[in-house]
Amino acid sequence: MTACRRLLSMLLLATLALPAAWAQAPAAPAGAAPAAPRVVKLRMETSMGNILLELYPDKAPLSVANFVGYAESGFYDGLIFHRVIPFFMIQGGGVDTQFKRRKEKPSIKNESANGLHNQRGTIAMARTSFPHSATSEFFINVVDNINLDRPSFDGWGYTVFGRVTEGMDVVDNISYVPTGSGGEYPTDVPQTPVIIKKLSVLSKP
Repeated sequence: MTACRRLLSMLLLATLALPAAWAQAPAAPAGAAPAAPRVVKLRMETSMGNILLELYPDKAPLSVANFVGYAESGFYDGLIFHRVIPFFMIQGGGVDTQFKRRKEKPSIKNESANGLHNQRGTIAMARTSFPHSATSEFFINVVDNINLDRPSFDGWGYTVFGRVTEGMDVVDNISYVPTGSGGEYPTDVPQTPVIIKKLSVLSKP
C-alpha cells in the first residue's frame, strides 16, 4: 500500500510540473546574432556625383519618415545645396536654382536625444533656432561636429537620422566649391549651383 501511495504521489508531482515546463520559452541558439537594425536606403544623384545614404527609422522615426516622404514625392529633385562650409557641413533641400522655396509639410519634433552623433558622414535635420522647426532642409557633416549633439547651444541639438555609405568624396568636393552670395543668403552659396538631380528610395524595411 505504501509503495502504491508513493508512486501515486510521484505521478501527481510530475503532472503538476508539466504546465511550467510548457510555459518556458525555447532557449535562443548559443551564439545567435542580434537582429540587424532596420535601415532605409536612398541614392542622391547630384550634379557633382552620387551619394548613397542609409537612414535609421528605429532611432529617428519622425525624421526618417519625413525625409522619405519628401523624397518619394519628388520634392528634392531640382533643389540645390545652398549652404556649403568646408570643414563643417553641406546643407540643402530648401530652395531651387532660382532660390525659390517649395511648399513644405508641417515641422517635426526634435529627435536629437536618440544617441546618434553628428560625426563625419552623418546626415541630420537642419532647423531654425526653435528646436522643433525642422521641415525639408538637411545637412551632411563633413567633419565630426559633436558640438551639434544634444544639448548643443540651446539644450536641444540637431537630429542625426542616417549616414553616407558611399560618396563621401562627392560630399567633400561639394564642400570645397567656391562660394559667395545668392538669393537671400549673403554668404556660403556655391557660385555654380550644386543640384540635387534626383533623390530615390532604393529600399525600405
